[in-house]
Amino acid sequence: MDENYIIKHFPEINDIQDESLRTAVVRVWLLAAQKGGWKTIEDIPFTLLVKTERTLIDHTRTVTHMAMAIAQKRDDLDMDIVIAGGLVHDVGKLLEYQRKGGTIVKSDHGQLIRHPVSGYALACEVQLPAAVAHIIAAHSTEGEKVQRSREAIVIHHCDFIDFDIARST
Repeated sequence: MDENYIIKHFPEINDIQDESLRTAVVRVWLLAAQKGGWKTIEDIPFTLLVKTERTLIDHTRTVTHMAMAIAQKRDDLDMDIVIAGGLVHDVGKLLEYQRKGGTIVKSDHGQLIRHPVSGYALACEVQLPAAVAHIIAAHSTEGEKVQRSREAIVIHHCDFIDFDIARST
């Protein structure tokens, strides 16, 4: 797995204007894959909570696209932060999940630390901006305890829209 692999699966990276932010988004995915022992990520489900055929890649791109559509209609959101936040909000799932036999299950790490926390740590390790790390930490229920930024509010709601639709089918 390399930079080209990540960009191929998340082409929205190219919509980020800031080159250093684009690089950091790629680096956090590569670091998560390396630490989680993933050779490929195409078949990772986006959730283990409901039965779904949607992958982590599908979900990540859907959340990013929904968030970008919202950001295009507002002048008080940083589009680069929205795109980067959408693309990395679930990166910690590469540590929360593991492949066991032919199936993907919660890892020992995931039993102890949920993906918003491990994703935040990964983001800090590659020096993603605090605004993006905040989105990772605050996008799920963990974020109920903090004041979410505008961009984090958008990612949080887009994430749950996609999850709730998957849960309803």
